[in-house]
Amino acid sequence: MASHKSRTLPLLPLRGLLVYPSMVIHLDVGREKSVQALETVMMGDQHIFLATQKEVSTEEPMQEDIYEIGTLAKVKQMLKLPNGTLRVLVEGVQRGEINTFLENENYFEVDIDLVEEAERKGIEEQALMRTALQAFEQYIKVSNKVTNETLASVQDIEEPGRLADVIASHLSLRVREKQEILETIDVKERLNNVIKILNNEKEVLDLEKKIGQRVKQSMEKTQKEYYLREQMKAIQQELGEKEGKSGEIETLTEKIEEANMPENVKEIALKELNRYEKIPASSAESSVIRNYIDWLLNLPWSKETEDHIDLHHTENILNEDHYGLDKVKERVLEYLAVQQLTKSIKGPILCLAGPPGVGKTSLARSIAKALNRNFVRASLGGVRDEAEIRGHRRTYVGAMPGRIIQGMKKAGSINPVFLLDEIDKMSNDFRGDPSAALLEVLDPEQNHTFSDHYIEEPYDLSKVMFIATANNIGTIPGPLLDRMEVITIPGYTEVEKVHIAKEHLIPKQMKEHGLDKGKLQIRDESIIKLIRYYTREAGVRNLERQAAAVCRKAAKQIVGEEQKRVILTENKLEDFLGKPKFRYGQAEEQDQVGAATGLAYTTAGGDTLSIEVSIYPGKGKLILTGKLGDVMKESAQAAFSYIRSRSEELNIDPDFHEKNDIHIHVPEGATPKDGPSAGITMATALVSALTGNAVRKEVGMTGEITLRGRVLPIGGLKEKSLSAHRAGLTTIILPKENEKDLDDIPESVRKDLTFIAVSHLDEVLKHALVGEKK
Repeated sequence: MASHKSRTLPLLPLRGLLVYPSMVIHLDVGREKSVQALETVMMGDQHIFLATQKEVSTEEPMQEDIYEIGTLAKVKQMLKLPNGTLRVLVEGVQRGEINTFLENENYFEVDIDLVEEAERKGIEEQALMRTALQAFEQYIKVSNKVTNETLASVQDIEEPGRLADVIASHLSLRVREKQEILETIDVKERLNNVIKILNNEKEVLDLEKKIGQRVKQSMEKTQKEYYLREQMKAIQQELGEKEGKSGEIETLTEKIEEANMPENVKEIALKELNRYEKIPASSAESSVIRNYIDWLLNLPWSKETEDHIDLHHTENILNEDHYGLDKVKERVLEYLAVQQLTKSIKGPILCLAGPPGVGKTSLARSIAKALNRNFVRASLGGVRDEAEIRGHRRTYVGAMPGRIIQGMKKAGSINPVFLLDEIDKMSNDFRGDPSAALLEVLDPEQNHTFSDHYIEEPYDLSKVMFIATANNIGTIPGPLLDRMEVITIPGYTEVEKVHIAKEHLIPKQMKEHGLDKGKLQIRDESIIKLIRYYTREAGVRNLERQAAAVCRKAAKQIVGEEQKRVILTENKLEDFLGKPKFRYGQAEEQDQVGAATGLAYTTAGGDTLSIEVSIYPGKGKLILTGKLGDVMKESAQAAFSYIRSRSEELNIDPDFHEKNDIHIHVPEGATPKDGPSAGITMATALVSALTGNAVRKEVGMTGEITLRGRVLPIGGLKEKSLSAHRAGLTTIILPKENEKDLDDIPESVRKDLTFIAVSHLDEVLKHALVGEKK
């Protein structure tokens, strides 16, 4: 049982703290009343009463704010700190209960009843002490807040009440719970309370540990990633990389969202970006993925330029840039007209075929300008690897898309004018056939889902206007040629060349050489002479070079010889360019026996071809020379066979082939020659040589021959007619079936030529041979 004893003492109210009997603790005292209470105590027996405030936040506590039961304590030591507060070391002595508050203005003074505890240590108390110690030991194992040294010191305590107080002082309890233990006077009850609290705390701590483990497992991955990312950021910043990969990923994500890609491509881009984020920058695959994402971002997926559909405006632009070429201009205007009516049309695939220098490439550029479209050019000359068209697979660092995708990136819109230059000069080898890869690109039914090996996702080429150029459509594979609309651009006539030189080439070269009309004047007759005697071509590329040479010579005279003005007359042309390089007008000067003039079609336009036949005694051998191809040799054999079969009608000795050797020669032996259109020319020259009748000097001829003497149609009539006109011929014999092609020949050439359409060799001989049998 507890007994009571009264005493009057100064009171020190404690905030958030509680002192048990036998407990030694440091207190910092700063409140004025508390400081005065301590100073009073130190002058007396150094005893003071400690009671806890009900609310920690109360600055100036009143009687009702302080718990009634507290602890009588002895001040062991007091130290004044520099900031004015007092640090005191107190030791709890015994419990006490405030009886009354006494009036004192300087500090709290209370009249207390001291509680004397009966420290009876029976069997029940011993059992409770053991239980409390075991529970405290279990608590220490779970909690990290109490040390094993504390347990050892607690185990030495023999009084049950003091044991309960010491254990309670080491528990993390709220002030209210600690006050309840302080107010529990009965020792057994106090020990029971402490045991309950210990068991409860242990359960809470066990639960906390389980929850902590679960949370740790779920958060470990996230925390690890976060930690690694932060570490990477720190390393990148140390290396001088401003934001590292994280900043780059954010930027790329924004760009992908803004790129307006199709949904399937966007998904692929984000998936690749996710991979890129996880792969270290030092990995080779990292740069492969980064390049791939860049290509996806830089390709135009939906950006489209608005077509400027105005037929008159387009026609004016085409006429300004190019003289002639009516068929091509008409086709472009038709395309625009259809587009204006339908508002949507699959891009046409045009193939501009013609000799070099006629303006195929520059015409494509003018079409783009007229349509207000972006222009992009891909040169296919010499391409022999399929990957050049379709791209490489993304299996190594140097992989790239093909020329088509590269061109689309350069164009920056999904509807450019795309020029496939020199499409006839592609070849193939063990790396695949690039012309076969172009089939998908140039097929309007397939190219809306063009597949590039590098991009992998389908790309829409259906709005692109593809224009191909070729010198010789004969070398383009059939399936590829079938997908294109061929527009033949023949060579220019002399009249057209004069116009082009005056309006385009000479002004351009004068500007490039720093000349104007005041410094250089070129007369019209000089331009004609320049075309006739210094160039021989279907196009105007060499003519432009000669114009540049004239400008250089003039510039030298103006600067070196200090002439103010140079006038280029016909007579001065030789001084500028030297002796004429070509002979204008190649027609024979007189009728010849055994020599006929044929008309040939070459990649550089048309040309005249002289075929000579010589007969001399021998054993009937047919000799062919002049670097002839197989088809030309067969034409000579066919002509020879026809003449043998018709020897009587032609008044030729039936046994001529047994007594004579026949030699057929085509001059310019270094140049390969082939094609069926020399058939009637060879036959005419043979008949002329065998009959002695001369061939008219002004007649040129073209046509394929059969064994029965029929004349079959040929191609390139316009080019052949231009070459005949240039050579000074006045009559052209052509196959009957080629009469339809006469409309293509310019009026300026047609009025100077007489065209004779024939269907049999007899008609050819009638018009080509002169004189009687000698």
